[in-house]
Amino acid sequence: MAAAMELCGNPSSVHAEGRRARAMIETAREQVASLVNAKPLEVVFTSGATEANAWVIGAGGWDVILSSGIEHDSVRGPVAASMAQHVPIGVSAPGVVAIDDIARFALQDIRSGDRSLVALQFANNETGILQPVAEVAAFAREHGLVVHTDAVQAAGKVPVDFKALDVDALSLSGHKLGGPAGVGALIIRDGVKLGTLITGGGQERRRRAGTENLIGIVGFGAAAAAARQGLADIARITGLRDRLESGIKAITPGAVIVGADAARLPNTTSVALPGQAAETLVIKLDLAGIAVSEGAACSSGKVGVSHVLAAMGLGPEITSSAIRVSLGWNTSEADVAAFLETWARVARPREVRAVA
Repeated sequence: MAAAMELCGNPSSVHAEGRRARAMIETAREQVASLVNAKPLEVVFTSGATEANAWVIGAGGWDVILSSGIEHDSVRGPVAASMAQHVPIGVSAPGVVAIDDIARFALQDIRSGDRSLVALQFANNETGILQPVAEVAAFAREHGLVVHTDAVQAAGKVPVDFKALDVDALSLSGHKLGGPAGVGALIIRDGVKLGTLITGGGQERRRRAGTENLIGIVGFGAAAAAARQGLADIARITGLRDRLESGIKAITPGAVIVGADAARLPNTTSVALPGQAAETLVIKLDLAGIAVSEGAACSSGKVGVSHVLAAMGLGPEITSSAIRVSLGWNTSEADVAAFLETWARVARPREVRAVA
């Protein structure tokens, strides 16, 4: 990124400075493509995954959109604003979408000539629960449905193979990989026709207008390359997460690990402590120097229960007390131990002593 700051050329210009900037963007494109096993020509840089999700949903000309209640707000918002018919997909108690609902629509309710999109996240941003994207995509392909997956939470945490998934589009965000905020990508399968969301220029092969964010894109590419190398550390991070959760349960036996029996990301824990407000736990931990969130970080400051946990059918004793604890690539055993020591102080009910 520092090297990119030294350049003054526009990546669309043909002079030497412009060509140098273009070369840096194309290197980053290859790095992002390699992270998810896509072709570089399938990578379109955006301002982030929010734009990428809005692009797929808002510029696809869909007649029908199928999505569940556990999707990120960057999907739920555009779906609600769309003129397309919305077909809700149910969610099981473990937090996995009901594939039967998609099958029922494809086999019984789809109308000839309709353009239908299935929007299905790869992994949930609050619980870390993984979704059966490849299975849904295989079924959808047989029945003429288009599939988009928001893979923001999963990329860099678990292997994401765009080619093997056989989805039509996939969104990524730079800051979720340790890169800069304000840059992301939409991966569009070669041959898939998708309308343009932002017009007014020929950038990104005429798919997304606007002079490219050179510095952000270069940082995104570097983060993608580092994240690809970091996939080898999955087992260690998973072990730390399991140690964290077992420690929480030992200290507070009444705590609930949301989705404990489901396949999840290695770095995400959603824990509820019935009887204690999530906001209070967040504040107590913050005062102790530990940063966690109440549900999605994107929703911080909002009042109300988690739409994800509510869609899973969990009761208010869980939805009102759940916090999200995330581990990073550099989280250590000492960090987990420090968290558990703090958890014992702020979360365990205090003993009430009788006064003589």
